[in-house]
Amino acid sequence: MREVAIFRHNLFKISEPFITQQAQQLERFKPFYLGRLRYGDPPNGAEAMALQDRPGRSTLPGIGWQMLTRDPQPYQRLMGNHRPALIHAHFGIDGVYALPLAKQLRVPLVTTFHGFDATLANGYFLCSPAWANYPLFRRQLARQGAVFLCVSSFIRDRVLAMGFPEERTHVHYIGIDLESTGVRAPDQETPMILHVGRQVAMKGTVYVIRAFARLAQQIPGVELVIIGDGPLRKRMQSLAQSLGLTERIRFLGALPHQQVMTWMRKAAMLVLPSVRTRTGRNEGLGMVLLEAAATGVPMIGSRQGGIPEAISDGETGLLVSERNDEELAAAMNTLLNDPAMRLHMGQQARTLVERRFDIRRQTAKLERHYENTLSSKT
Repeated sequence: MREVAIFRHNLFKISEPFITQQAQQLERFKPFYLGRLRYGDPPNGAEAMALQDRPGRSTLPGIGWQMLTRDPQPYQRLMGNHRPALIHAHFGIDGVYALPLAKQLRVPLVTTFHGFDATLANGYFLCSPAWANYPLFRRQLARQGAVFLCVSSFIRDRVLAMGFPEERTHVHYIGIDLESTGVRAPDQETPMILHVGRQVAMKGTVYVIRAFARLAQQIPGVELVIIGDGPLRKRMQSLAQSLGLTERIRFLGALPHQQVMTWMRKAAMLVLPSVRTRTGRNEGLGMVLLEAAATGVPMIGSRQGGIPEAISDGETGLLVSERNDEELAAAMNTLLNDPAMRLHMGQQARTLVERRFDIRRQTAKLERHYENTLSSKT
């Protein structure tokens, strides 16, 4: 079976289960994982190689040099006898770093764009040593990369605006494993509003808390659960305290995917009011929305980024204006007070993901991209 190298600098981050979920669904290609650093364990039975694992080397200087030069040799030595048929890089930044390796191995490079790699302003990339090469070599990636996949139509539009070729740039939804994500029973629902996302400005957590404060006195017994960690967590906890909501809001931090899904099954709704930040960063799609939909949980999101591709307004959930906690509170109140609407929207949401976001069907399409890329190479 032909191998594909799944390339991600930061392997197995708790916030990125979608990378391994997709790769492990491959049937005609065998994945192995290649990257700079490990943040967790690979899937059972999968092989993973990271630069930090190299024995007898000074890890940080060696990684720093590779980060600066994009030298493919460290990765080539790390792979040993592996000879992938192609490389699949996740995030445009990783594509820029994987390109010299693909050229060295003379194999095609497939790159998936997820969000910030297509929306963040160039100046912010240049300020980071780990990202600085991205705006410098992005045009080279556009010329020499084989295929560019985008997690939503919104992201594809942004990638095309950056100068990537239209004929090689495609929308490809990663999808959700519907077999392992069953619809929850109606009696599993509790009076709990769920918000899942890294504690960064883009996720709109501040608006969730402010909207919840508008509801808390009117609707006793309902609570807000926030899953995710990040630089704004302490600020969000301070906001909850200043609003007198410490007994009604739970901050659980980052949790493994299975624990997130356990909380999902209890939620009356999932709320993700993402915003466009001053840096230009925007939501690519919102995989957690698809997970809620697969579970039969209605959603509320903002009319921003790729979110409207995951939520059908008035059918599978509700869309609100960004940065508007009053409108968000009204939508949350509407769902909380209408159990029949929640049930109907949850059922419609499941139907939507079955039709558009089944990971098995989507991964079969991915393998067709692989096959077509290899055929055109020969």
